[in-house]
Amino acid sequence: MNDFLTAVGLVLVLEGLLYGGLPGLVKRMAIDILRMPENVMRYVGLTVMALGVFIVWLVRG
Repeated sequence: MNDFLTAVGLVLVLEGLLYGGLPGLVKRMAIDILRMPENVMRYVGLTVMALGVFIVWLVRG
């Protein structure tokens, strides 16, 4: 549970850096995401998820 809460905290730090440091970029990304087809979003999401699992496996394995 400790590792999970640490991971959640790191996600919040990274999101805070984006919103606080680069708000214009975040707005442009949101507009681009709205224009993106769902199948592309699905592919990108699954790819990023697989990359995250691989990184965790690499570090913790």
